[in-house]
Amino acid sequence: MIITRWTDDFVVGFQYQDDANKFRVALNERLSNFSLSLHQDKTRLIRFGRFAKRDAKLFDRQSKPKTFDFLGMTHICGQKKDGKFRVFRKTIRKRLTEKLKAVKTELNKRMHNSILEQGKWLSTVVRGYFGYHAIPGNMKAIGTFRTQIARMWYKTLRRRSQKSNLDWEKMNVIVDKWLPRARILHPWPDERLERQLPKVRA
Repeated sequence: MIITRWTDDFVVGFQYQDDANKFRVALNERLSNFSLSLHQDKTRLIRFGRFAKRDAKLFDRQSKPKTFDFLGMTHICGQKKDGKFRVFRKTIRKRLTEKLKAVKTELNKRMHNSILEQGKWLSTVVRGYFGYHAIPGNMKAIGTFRTQIARMWYKTLRRRSQKSNLDWEKMNVIVDKWLPRARILHPWPDERLERQLPKVRA
């Protein structure tokens, strides 16, 4: 059994389905002693791991295994180039949309701030987002985030004056100056560990 937990959210993995079912029953009974219960909409049993794709076809008649959301990421069964199993994580689409809406609201409040002030603030926003979401396999999501921020900023600056001569050629210069480019900041765990381990020469 493996378990990953953050506050009151957790994911538990088992090799055998019977063990998973027994654990779910036991956990429900344990929680009931404290007048608590599992969240029915968030609690489910799915196939996940090296053999999930094979078993989804054999037992569930599905073309691919199900995914699950945890800590802002959708976790997906995937494969490396050599065919070995690997977990891929992508930003939950709903979370991405909500973050963009929040930035848009705040940007409207800062509409009449100078480009310098707006640029410093948006740079912090984008860097903070990348700091968590710039993981392997999530390049599309972080690229979308930067692109949408740039578009919102452009529309905001254009709205400040009916006689604005700002076009995308000029805007791209501003964007490239202030918004960090989308790139993966966090390597795979095994790659990070390999970099940290001291190399011994024979």
